[in-house]
Amino acid sequence: MSKPEESDPVAAWSRLAITERAEGVRISVQVRPKSSRSAIVGVREGALDVSLTAPPVDGAANAELVKLLSRALDVRQSDVQITLGASGRSKVVAVRGLNETEARARLAGAKR
Repeated sequence: MSKPEESDPVAAWSRLAITERAEGVRISVQVRPKSSRSAIVGVREGALDVSLTAPPVDGAANAELVKLLSRALDVRQSDVQITLGASGRSKVVAVRGLNETEARARLAGAKR
C-alpha cells in the first residue's frame, strides 16, 4: 500500500509550515549539509526538507540555502532571509513578495 504523500502529492505540501505575513511568507526548513547534491527533498515533520552540498562552515550552507530557495521560488536572493536558526539545522526563512499559495505551488514544482 502506498503512502498518502505518494498518492496525493498536494497532501504532503499542505503539511508544510508556512506563515503568511504582510511582506511575504515564513517557511520552516530542515537542512542536511554536506549532502551529495543540493535539492529540495520534500516535507518532513512540517518543515521543508533540504539537502545541501556545502558544509556548515563560515555560512557556506546558509548561502547555498538562500541561493537554492531563491531559484526554487523564482525570487531574488535578496528577498530570501534566514530569520531564525542561522547556526543550526532547523531554520525559519522569510521570503518577500510571495503569498502562501504561490510559495507552496513553487516549492512543489521545484522538488527533485
